[in-house]
Amino acid sequence: MTDAYEAATYNSGDIGFGKRPAVLVIDFQTGFTDPQYPLGGFTRVHDAVEETAKLLEVARRCNVPVASCYTGYKSEADMPFWKIAAVHEQFLWGHPSMAMDKRIHDAEYDYSFCKSAPSIFFQTPLITFLTKHGIDTCIVTGCMTSGCIRASVIDSFSNGFRTVVPEDCSGDAEEGPHRDNLRDVGRRYADISTGEAVAAYFEENRKLNA
Repeated sequence: MTDAYEAATYNSGDIGFGKRPAVLVIDFQTGFTDPQYPLGGFTRVHDAVEETAKLLEVARRCNVPVASCYTGYKSEADMPFWKIAAVHEQFLWGHPSMAMDKRIHDAEYDYSFCKSAPSIFFQTPLITFLTKHGIDTCIVTGCMTSGCIRASVIDSFSNGFRTVVPEDCSGDAEEGPHRDNLRDVGRRYADISTGEAVAAYFEENRKLNA
């Protein structure tokens, strides 16, 4: 059955991969991946961490740049008006919830930095990093699908990058918002793929550029 979006020509084709990809890893810090913290108990996020770790192993082996971010603030003075108590209480410099999850982070390989807003692009050095490496394709991974992933996908699109979201490498608190937001950005801004398909692209792209 054709829905109203398709009838209006949404989701009219794939964007496709480009020639020079980078993986963006958004907010896989322990505040989101360690069950001891209020935001760290979501099964879908834990699954996404494991799948992203697999993808990153291939990315690093294929010399694909990796940019990882975490969210944090010095104090309430530089924090936006989050409606999430755990952010106000824990996402502060020096708090252990800001540490990158060791399953996905390689300090010697990854370009890592702090962000202060939902998007990995907003007022961060990411664009300079991507431009320096000649990137044309952003592979977006991390959490939460309905928040920081969505915001980052829109900014990736807005900055002219081909944008791909491997759905198993992104997580949210509930399956419904995860699926709804992937479907929505997939209609407009990005291709929705899988970690396995993206890994195969990395391998093939390496052969083509060898």
